[in-house]
Amino acid sequence: MHLRGARQLPSATRQVAKWYARLSRPGKLSAMSNAHSFVAGLTWADVPPRVQAQIKLALLDTLGVGAAGAGFASAQIAGGFAREHMGGDTALFFGTGTANAAGAAFAAGMAIDALDGHDGFNPAKGHIGATLLATLWPYMARISGEDLLTALVAGYEFGARAAMAQHATAPDYHTSGSWGAVMGAAVLSRVLGLPKAQARHAIGIAEYHAPRSQMMRGVDHPTMLKDGTGWGAMTAVSSALLAQAGFTGAPAITVEQAPAYWADLGDRWYSLEQYFKPYPVCRWAQAPIEGVLALRRAHGLVSQDVAQVHVASFHESIRLATHTPQDTDQAQYSTSFPCAVALVRGDVGPEDIDDAALADPEILRLSQTLTMTEDARANAAFPLTRLAQVTLTLHDGRSLTSGWMQPRWDHTAPATAQEITAKYLRYTAAPLGDPRARALHDAVMGLENTSTTSLVDLIAQPIRRRTSPGN
Repeated sequence: MHLRGARQLPSATRQVAKWYARLSRPGKLSAMSNAHSFVAGLTWADVPPRVQAQIKLALLDTLGVGAAGAGFASAQIAGGFAREHMGGDTALFFGTGTANAAGAAFAAGMAIDALDGHDGFNPAKGHIGATLLATLWPYMARISGEDLLTALVAGYEFGARAAMAQHATAPDYHTSGSWGAVMGAAVLSRVLGLPKAQARHAIGIAEYHAPRSQMMRGVDHPTMLKDGTGWGAMTAVSSALLAQAGFTGAPAITVEQAPAYWADLGDRWYSLEQYFKPYPVCRWAQAPIEGVLALRRAHGLVSQDVAQVHVASFHESIRLATHTPQDTDQAQYSTSFPCAVALVRGDVGPEDIDDAALADPEILRLSQTLTMTEDARANAAFPLTRLAQVTLTLHDGRSLTSGWMQPRWDHTAPATAQEITAKYLRYTAAPLGDPRARALHDAVMGLENTSTTSLVDLIAQPIRRRTSPGN
């Protein structure tokens, strides 16, 4: 859905008021009943084999991104904050020390979000798995491996629908943590065994207090705020615990007043419609990266051949306008910088958007040459498809233009298990080391037949230190 400015706000506000006025009418809990029944009652045997296989890959991928992200500055600061101000006995996610459940979820969400390489859902313009895994982390040791996998499936299914419902009913584009908090509260209600009435309150509390942070503000001014994942997970845990203690919450509009999004639970499996990321930067920059790489391969180019880069894409993509990033967060929310990395190095990995890469003179030269224009065709395709076309102007006067490119590893052309595993091993090689990384991989792949003990133990250990403190 495209939400372009404040002109839509009055009608959206009136619509929300109408929904509130209808909350007390008979039959208005059917969507909530359907959602609660699905989340609370889902079993591993109910999950189709393709979804079972997919959810393990999604878990593996998110763990790999989280392990790599745990060493970045934002994750280190968040972990320190949780240890110091949110004391408890839950081990931090790939970190040092402990915090309470809400603090551990917050720190886990920030670790995963520190590196923008996790899976996503096109209609949501955001990411389900990051907030979901962070929310479940403090409670993972309490449930079996099969129960964890089932809860993850329930979360992806609930989260996809919550995201679409919110985008259809809210006048602004909010971060994934906003609807992710609602999803997390629903799934954690399952884990805690909350009865339907308390689960309803947990979901309502989460929707009311979720971080309705403005995504495009974070795009225009990239910082450590990212996609609201840590705050969403913290809100989800807090909401479920409050509801368990008897705290009440207003009905969740995105569930109870958006029934069209909940009617197909158990029939359509949105778990199969997630994308994975080959590069740890914003998804909106990934079609331009593919265009750059396609031209580089097709014409045997080296970066020194290129005088200028031009990208035509959709509106949101060209808002990723940082040419000279000062830190990794700015580099991850840029179109020009990762395109320059791709031209120079032929790929974009975690090591390419941090530390020495930020000062590489050839990368910076190309990044500063890149210009962008908004294209009507690409705008019309967004958000279900992210299109970009790249033109390279060479020093010899030639101009080379790619076709219209899409990001790799979309659900319509999904990554293979081997590709996801290769990405996971690449991301975890430095922070975990090969033996621990492979043990974690094996724990995930056999999780339906075991307890979560081995998995939790491997995650609860701190990562290897990066080369400079806080980086």
